Amino acid sequence: MALVIVRHRVKEFGAWLAAFDAHGTARADAGFSNVRIYRSVDDSSEVVVLLDTADIGKATQFITSAEVKSAMAAAGVVDKPDVFVLTAADGSDLPRARRSG
Repeated sequence: MALVIVRHRVKEFGAWLAAFDAHGTARADAGFSNVRIYRSVDDSSEVVVLLDTADIGKATQFITSAEVKSAMAAAGVVDKPDVFVLTAADGSDLPRARRSG
């Protein structure tokens, strides 16, 4: 399972949220699940969305589509979104703690 994080600023949160909710079927069809929405405590126009996906290729295709770019603009996104696609670090290539003594 991969995690997709999208950060952007919106003109008006209520209008953005309504548009985001209206696009829910398209997100589900693209394979996204477990959608979580957060707002910055320092700037209420800054929104961070976390989504799970089992298909990184399908998710990337959706995120970069003209349809999504158009929907974001219509929803009131006012800056260039930052998008991160992450996979879990399973620990196999991470340094291991060593027992001392």
